[in-house]
Amino acid sequence: MCGICGEIRFNKNPPSVEKVSRMAEKLVPRGPDSGGIYSQGRIAFGHRRLKIIDLSEHAQQPMQDPELGLTLVFNGCIYNYQELRNELISLGYRFFSTGDSEVILKAYHAWGTDCVQRFNGMFAFAIHHRDTGETVLARDRFGIKPLYYTQNTDFLRFASSLPALLAGGDVDTSIDKIALHHYMQWHAVVPPPHTILNGAKKLPPATIRTIDKNGQFQDFNYWSLKMGGKKGDESFSEQDWEELLLQTLKSSVARRSIADVPVGVLLSGGLDSSLIVGLLAEQGQTGLSTFSVGFEAAGGEKGDEFMYSDIIANHYQTNHFQIKVPSSKLLETLPETFTAMSEPMVSYDNVGFYLLSKEVSKHLKVVQSGQGADEVFGGYHWYPPLANSQNPVADYRNHFFDRTEAELRNILQANFYEQDYSQAFVEQHFSQIHSASAIDKALHLDTNVMLVDDPVKRVDNMTMAWGLEARVPFLDHEVVELAARIPAHLKVQQGGKHILKNVARKIIPSQVIDRPKGYFPVPALKYIEGPYLEFVREFLDSDKARSRGIFKRDYIDQLMAAPREHITPLRGSKLWQIALLEMWLQAQGI
Repeated sequence: MCGICGEIRFNKNPPSVEKVSRMAEKLVPRGPDSGGIYSQGRIAFGHRRLKIIDLSEHAQQPMQDPELGLTLVFNGCIYNYQELRNELISLGYRFFSTGDSEVILKAYHAWGTDCVQRFNGMFAFAIHHRDTGETVLARDRFGIKPLYYTQNTDFLRFASSLPALLAGGDVDTSIDKIALHHYMQWHAVVPPPHTILNGAKKLPPATIRTIDKNGQFQDFNYWSLKMGGKKGDESFSEQDWEELLLQTLKSSVARRSIADVPVGVLLSGGLDSSLIVGLLAEQGQTGLSTFSVGFEAAGGEKGDEFMYSDIIANHYQTNHFQIKVPSSKLLETLPETFTAMSEPMVSYDNVGFYLLSKEVSKHLKVVQSGQGADEVFGGYHWYPPLANSQNPVADYRNHFFDRTEAELRNILQANFYEQDYSQAFVEQHFSQIHSASAIDKALHLDTNVMLVDDPVKRVDNMTMAWGLEARVPFLDHEVVELAARIPAHLKVQQGGKHILKNVARKIIPSQVIDRPKGYFPVPALKYIEGPYLEFVREFLDSDKARSRGIFKRDYIDQLMAAPREHITPLRGSKLWQIALLEMWLQAQGI
């Protein structure tokens, strides 16, 4: 739910309500139902609301509690808020609303920054303490909800999206060379705190930042994922793991049904979303609304998976919607998609989620979605080859990175290349995972970094562009912690997600389990030709692109001359990757 923004001043100047208002206006799609601005002393907070829990005006934000001296802006959902509310009432706290926002305020007052340890949910929030002048920023364990900021000696501004942050002004929009390296090598995954812009940063997941009135801050990582079993796990049989996983998934899906409005499911037809539908049906939910999207075929590749989503929709008698996107609609929608991105994201399914969300938002405000299962349960093709790896970093790189380092040096202008930042990042991350298994190292990296800054960010950006909240039950921290304990071989067998497939067999039809792994297919953006090539050419041949001077011109010409010949190891278009960066920069007015 919602979008948040604000300004914290570290000098005697008052915060700019006008700039906070500009940021809030940019966040209207995230929170179309209502909004507000609150300014006091050195802070000004802005909020846009999507009404999902406690639909009354009592839950409006920015939320102030004069008795406690606290002001809050919050984006997300705390699924266990009712239990926490009851506990806080037993401690003597009085509530003026019935939702989760006020629970955060009271929980912070009762338990300080330790309150986040008690939250099961997705969140990004800011709390200002009137009496101390301290401000606290926090983000959930998996960064499901975003939080961008820009800071100098005079102020810090924050927002739920990078375009909103830009609307406040005063952001250095020069290219961050470290982020550019990650973008070009790591399939557009840019780890925090970096973004593609030097002046815009993002708070890392599972982080609390406390900022004093003078601008001094401290970051605290309040949660980390431990790979490998704990004492007693060695006695578990495969059946024991399956039963424990099934019960944990049931709880996760049930939690994400908590709302004062109906909750649907984005049904791709794959194992993950199908299992969510099956678990909801098993829990007695009827009349469930499900949604699928498909595109025209291109390059001999099919553009939809309706045959599989139909199996689930028919089996459970859901209220199912098929959304078919013609190529003409796809092309005209692309500029809107770039505008909705907080950072440049190369995955073709951005436009799919954008168009799907547009249609779903006509019916619902909340959906459950299957993101995260591949990273948590080993569903990708690069995990099994790591089973006997003697060089995990090199083997991971060979499967996932988009190009060799020599190629990258040859295509970037000299002033944009410094060193192999992506290799160094993976080496450092792997060295910190105390597990002998290369698979566990890769799963940890992908769950905590790649997942956050690719699939999770994509779903948040594209759904919230239409005031639609997406909940991801496979990223319940209890599910992920359990998965981390399960032996790696139980995850990567059967071509990946072995144990999840076995659990699913107890719930859903086998036709959607025993099938080739599918992705969100958008063939026209993989095989760039005809009007799509002309669309790309218009941006890359523009004066803005030429004057930016990031890439060597002969490389761009080479890509445009033969797009099909330049494909990454993950079967992505190198031309689309280059073009997407330029299209995003132009969409943001940079």
